[in-house]
Amino acid sequence: MPLYLAFTLTLLTITCVQAGRVLFLLFALKLGADPFAVGILAGTSSALPLLLSWQVGRLADRFGSRPLLIVGAVGGALGMLAPYYMPGLPALYLAAVTNGLLFACCGVSLQNLVGLLSSPTDRAKNFSNFSLMASAANFLGPLIAGFSIDLSGYGVACAYLVLLVLVPIVMLLIWGNLLPGGSHNDSPAGSVRDMLTGSGLWRVMVTSSLVVTGVVLFQFYIPIYGHSLGLSASVIGVVLAIFPGAAFVVRMFLSRMVSLLGEEKLLAYAFFIGAAGLILVPFSKGAVTLGLISFLFGIGMGCGQPITIMMTFSGSEKGRSGEALGLRITANHLARMIVPVVFGMIGSAFGIFPVFLANAVMLASGGLLAGSGAIGRKK
Repeated sequence: MPLYLAFTLTLLTITCVQAGRVLFLLFALKLGADPFAVGILAGTSSALPLLLSWQVGRLADRFGSRPLLIVGAVGGALGMLAPYYMPGLPALYLAAVTNGLLFACCGVSLQNLVGLLSSPTDRAKNFSNFSLMASAANFLGPLIAGFSIDLSGYGVACAYLVLLVLVPIVMLLIWGNLLPGGSHNDSPAGSVRDMLTGSGLWRVMVTSSLVVTGVVLFQFYIPIYGHSLGLSASVIGVVLAIFPGAAFVVRMFLSRMVSLLGEEKLLAYAFFIGAAGLILVPFSKGAVTLGLISFLFGIGMGCGQPITIMMTFSGSEKGRSGEALGLRITANHLARMIVPVVFGMIGSAFGIFPVFLANAVMLASGGLLAGSGAIGRKK
């Protein structure tokens, strides 16, 4: 029961986060926001996950996940009410910030819950199921946002999301006592530096950031490249949608592949497949080939995120798994903020091909690192 509760909470909360991201951006465009304002709005949703994920993980280790999940859900619900009552950009910025709070509290806590509720023998299967819930949420969120807007308008769509996020709150109030509590220690033993270097977790963090870098640049530059080919917005959207679809498919078999190949060897293959997809993009001249490349890339990178979650949990010190997972999310969001800027400058100066080439080289380097067995190696 507790594990299924965690999966259900994952589906509901991440669906709400993804729906909110799409809804707030479209609402801002409806209000006449310029591209810079829209970009700032998109960035604010990553601010709190970047700043708070590590602390959320520490608190989850000490006090358990239930209070953090409730705080995140209540904060997200209150923020989403703002655009309903006060339509305007300031209210949307507030809603985006609290949507980030929802993700910061729930993302770390739920990942940690799945690990705590799993034995070493079924951990790969359970993290695979967790990733399937996340993939389903990534699909459902934008769908719910779009249909809600078309059905009732932007303001009422925000109210619908409030109703959606109330469901996890009720579930936590009724069944939250089934979830494991924390250690209630005053502070974790050892510094963050000791935790990262002593267990070799810093390698996992770097590897996870490489996965995020590949995904972010693919999602950022495929629309640019597709537009340069003269593809319509709907076709570009279909190409992008193929990527999470492929990720969902491969995650259905993830636990079997981990059992067969092991985490690091499978991660190495994932990196190499992702690198192959990126290097092929500049040679594609049509929607069909871009769609096939998107599927190939999704097969590779769809494995990357859940594997690095497993490795982070497995490599963390006892009683500090939440802290380790929080650091992972912090590193990922730092990459999300920095990478588009850095590669945007490269693209402006040298064109798109060097961007895909450099990113493919980075992913291939991650594959070599994973294939060498160095990621999980302890100091």
